[in-house]
Amino acid sequence: MDSEADPPETENPPKRHKCSACYKQYKKKEHLIEHMKISYHSLHQPRCGVCQKHCKSFESLREHLTGPLPKGLCSTIFSQQGCQLCLSLFDSAVSLREHLETCRLSSPAPMGTDAMPYISSQIDNLDSCDENGPGGRPRAIAMDCEMVGGGSDGSLEICARVCLVDEDENLIFHTYVQPIIPVTNYRYDITGLTEENLRNAMPLKEVQEKVLQILYNGESTGKVLDGGKARLLVGHDLEHDFDCLKLNYPKHLLRDTAKYRPLMKTNLVSHSLKYLTRTYLGQVNFFLEFLSALIVSSSAFCFLYDIQSGAHDPYEDCISVMRLYKRIRGQIHKEEGYGTLTSNNNIGESDCWQSEKVSNLTPDELYAMSRSDYRCWCLDLRPNLAP
Repeated sequence: MDSEADPPETENPPKRHKCSACYKQYKKKEHLIEHMKISYHSLHQPRCGVCQKHCKSFESLREHLTGPLPKGLCSTIFSQQGCQLCLSLFDSAVSLREHLETCRLSSPAPMGTDAMPYISSQIDNLDSCDENGPGGRPRAIAMDCEMVGGGSDGSLEICARVCLVDEDENLIFHTYVQPIIPVTNYRYDITGLTEENLRNAMPLKEVQEKVLQILYNGESTGKVLDGGKARLLVGHDLEHDFDCLKLNYPKHLLRDTAKYRPLMKTNLVSHSLKYLTRTYLGQVNFFLEFLSALIVSSSAFCFLYDIQSGAHDPYEDCISVMRLYKRIRGQIHKEEGYGTLTSNNNIGESDCWQSEKVSNLTPDELYAMSRSDYRCWCLDLRPNLAP
């Protein structure tokens, strides 16, 4: 009798090359290397607290955890132990509850248009006695401007109001600005401003001098480029504000929530400040809060961070953007290990990736070579900021 034919030998499945950061897999090693060249993975990227997957932005991380098609295990664990605002993961309901007491914020009270037209009493207090924060790090100032319209169709942007606050949310400068050309549209629904508010306003040149006095803090331009007492400037779409103020400020001292890579949409389009503050400072996911209210807090429904619901208030926006900056700055990232970005890194150094030795490196070693393509705000808490 013929013996039964031996079953064919099982072929080994082809080896897959897996990225150590985002876990994407590739059939060929060169495809993984090409992925690492353009992904800019580092420890400063938003990461899932469960599986440690790296994401390009907080929005993509949020989709990974709570989106329409979330990662199963990560979503389950995060729904029980994660903060919906900062996306951090905690080891117990007690730890989460304690965290939420400080993580959730309510929106600040707006200044309105009835406030004093010119406030600068705090300027003289921003001198050398408080020129830097702990460890010699630069202090931050938040700025917001309101614009009215000029020209025949009211489309020309004219700066009409300027507000600055410090890190402790103290109002240090506020003024209405004398229009440099006739106003044809006060945009009252958005600005709340009328002709009366701008009647005896401060001339633009004087406003420029006051703003630069606060920001440069007595430093010369040359000294600013080499460190010193100049402030970090926080805002949302600062380029627009500077265009209307007709000012410039060193780019390495700007912290723009509209341009900061992790806070942008996945297609690198900016979110509105209203969206960012509601999402990261105090918006409530009512369904998830209902499920966890008995464990976490009976007052879970009281926190709705809502700004710009009527006329835009620069004081309210300044405080909101400062809170957002401080929240992102306060993230804790490892200082050693993979992907730590320093001021001396040349991001995406081509010479490094062109080396023939790269093809022999493991995925972990490739990750160790990778560097972020943005400067993480957590580095602002370290001393001796350099451009």
